[in-house]
Amino acid sequence: MSAVVAGLTAGLVLFPGLAPNSVGRLGSLLEAFLPWLGLVVVVLLGVGLLRRSAVTLLALLLPAAAWTYTFGGLLLPGAPPGARDLVVVQHNVSDENTDPAGTARALAEAGPDLIALEELVPSALPVYERTLAREYPHHAVRGTVGLWSRHPLTGTRPLDIKPEGIEEDWRRGLRTSARTPHGDIAVYVAHLPSVRLGAGGLVSHRRDESAGLLGRAVAAETRDPVVLLGDLNGTVDDRGLAPLTTRMNVAERGFAFSYPAGLPLTRIDQVMARSATVADIRALPATGSDHLPVAARITLD
Repeated sequence: MSAVVAGLTAGLVLFPGLAPNSVGRLGSLLEAFLPWLGLVVVVLLGVGLLRRSAVTLLALLLPAAAWTYTFGGLLLPGAPPGARDLVVVQHNVSDENTDPAGTARALAEAGPDLIALEELVPSALPVYERTLAREYPHHAVRGTVGLWSRHPLTGTRPLDIKPEGIEEDWRRGLRTSARTPHGDIAVYVAHLPSVRLGAGGLVSHRRDESAGLLGRAVAAETRDPVVLLGDLNGTVDDRGLAPLTTRMNVAERGFAFSYPAGLPLTRIDQVMARSATVADIRALPATGSDHLPVAARITLD
C-alpha cells in the first residue's frame, strides 16, 4: 500500500495535469496546493520508521525525488542583486483594511520601485496617495487596482478583463508604461475573479475566463519587457492560469505563500514577466489585509 501511495504521489507531483478538471475542477484544486504533497514523504517516512519497513522507506524515495525535481530549485539561494534589477511589491490590501496608512508604510519599507495594489476603495485611496506620495510620486488607478512608482508612468489605460455575467461596475485591470533607468517597461496590474470551494468542488470559470482575456492582452503587447503584478486567485501551477504562465516567466526562487494571511498555504499573489526574469519572490510581514504582500526582484534582460 505504501508503494502505491508513493507512486501516486510522485505521479501527481510530476504530472498534475493528469488529475481531471471535468468534475469539480479537482485538477485546479490539487494544483493550488501542489507543494504540500511533500508532506506525504514525511508521513511515509514516519510509517516506515515505526514499522521498520524497508519497502516503505525505499518507496518514499520516488515522491521525494519528484518533489525535489519540481520544487527543490525554489529553495536554492538566488543570484546576487544586479545593476539591471527592479524590486516590485504586489499586495491585495483588502477592501476591509482598517489601517491603510500603516499598510502603505509597510510596503514602502521594502524599498520597491513599483507597488501594485488591489481592492482599493474610495475611502482608502486618498490615504494611500498621501502616504506614498513622497517616495512614489507617480501613480495610476483604474477602478479598484493601482500602481505606485518611483519612475514616471505614461500611456495608462484600463484593461477589459471582465468575464461575462457580471453586471455591476467591475474594473480590475490596468496597463501602463514605467520609464525606468533601464528603459521603458510595460506594466500590467490585475485582480482576477475569486474562486470558491463548494459541495460541487472548485468554481473557477470566471477566473479562468478573465485569465484568458488578460493572456490575450499580454500577447498583443508590443513593448518589452512586460511585468504583470496581481492577485490572480490562482497559483502558477494552476492550469487555469495557463494563458499567462505559458507566455510569461514566473519566480525562479521562493515559495512566498501569501494567502490566507493568518495561515499562508498558497500563493495567489503573483509577479510574472516577459523578456525579463523574476529572480526571486518572498512574502512580507502581515498588514491589515487577509493577504500577505509579496516582494519580487526582476532582472531585465
